[in-house]
Amino acid sequence: MMLDATKGDVQRKLLEKELESVGIRLNRSKPNIYFKPKKGGGLSYNSMVPLTMCSEKLVQLILHEYKIFNAEVLFREDSTPDDFIDVIVGNRVYMPCLYVYNKVDQISIEEVDRLAHEPHSVVISCGMKLNLDYLLERLWEYLALICLYTKKRGEVTDFSDAIIMRRGASVEPCG
Repeated sequence: MMLDATKGDVQRKLLEKELESVGIRLNRSKPNIYFKPKKGGGLSYNSMVPLTMCSEKLVQLILHEYKIFNAEVLFREDSTPDDFIDVIVGNRVYMPCLYVYNKVDQISIEEVDRLAHEPHSVVISCGMKLNLDYLLERLWEYLALICLYTKKRGEVTDFSDAIIMRRGASVEPCG
């Protein structure tokens, strides 16, 4: 997410709030909660860890709000009621986000230092070409990209032409 360093945290907070409202969760992992609606049998509730933010009564109230009266629920981590609602709704997207603050040449060094030490943040200046190599390095890390070099049997690998893929992506053989 590209942000203007001269606008402070206002721009970041507005964009985060807007993305949160449409179901995009930045720099968060999917809650480790098993949820399965059933045809009958009532509510089967269990947790593998002590819950500090949710209780069985609260889970039942949330399920009743969504008109779910029969379900299996298993908490594998201490989660918030909002996390549980996200699991019930099931259409949330969890993705990594790198906050890139541009125009750092126009703010004080103390402010640059503060922004640079924020989690998931990189400070750059496109105009002065500052810190662009570090940004590229972090983008590769956040997007989990890798270079694949191919070769035909019996030939030397061509390192000038790479295929860029996400780590963990499956490759289908051709022909």
